Amino acid sequence: MGHDFIETMDMKVKEGRSFSRQFPADSAAIVFNETAIKMMGIKNPIGKIIRYGSTQYTIIGILKDFHFQSFRETVRPMFFRLNGNRSNLEFVVRIASGTEKETLTMLADAYAKFNPGYVFEYSFLDTDFQAQYAAEQRVASLSKYFAGLAILISCLGLFGLAMYTAERRRKEISIRKVLGQSVSQVTIMLSGEFAKLVLIAIGIAIPIAYLLAGNWLSGFAYRIPLKIWYFIGAGCIALFVALLTIGSQAIGAANKNPVDGLKEE
Repeated sequence: MGHDFIETMDMKVKEGRSFSRQFPADSAAIVFNETAIKMMGIKNPIGKIIRYGSTQYTIIGILKDFHFQSFRETVRPMFFRLNGNRSNLEFVVRIASGTEKETLTMLADAYAKFNPGYVFEYSFLDTDFQAQYAAEQRVASLSKYFAGLAILISCLGLFGLAMYTAERRRKEISIRKVLGQSVSQVTIMLSGEFAKLVLIAIGIAIPIAYLLAGNWLSGFAYRIPLKIWYFIGAGCIALFVALLTIGSQAIGAANKNPVDGLKEE
């Protein structure tokens, strides 16, 4: 790496300093992250001499831990040292927001000048990191579509079942109204029966969803804690949608003239 790599990547120096052109001896210096120092168990590491292969290096700085892999992994030990070999012509550039097009054009021209005959290739770091979660993004996108489709099918099923139940029990509803039950009482009776079934389904789904979500999150080293109210909230929303679907049929059945229902054989 070059002198300005740490500053370009906006890494934070916790102790000591980063590489500087003001110190020619930095060619024999090394910088570690916090995890590496903890793993080696070095006390007061700044200025200590370590051996890497057949070469000795002086520790000049400690960087705060940062992620350079997927969040499925914990922060691993890492070190940096100056590399005097510049033959590969690979550079890390930090671009100011809004100047991407102009900067890339300038870099392409400079690359063609100093490395003619080779194609200028580049990638953005945020895109590289995002690619690590491509599978999760696909699952999230597909889940939204399948969840929407499942809700639609469920609502259509409930709507049809409520319509069938209201028609099958039309005479019973008429008798109840003749005996003095109000429209709201009949509506609550019909909706309540379906609500019980929905609550049973929610009771079965919550523990299964909790276990599946916990198993998926366990694959990440850093994750949010699962709260049971996440699932209870989703269940309440599902119950609300179900009652809206059923309610229209229940209200319609309760508002029908009981005389018409009693006339039917």
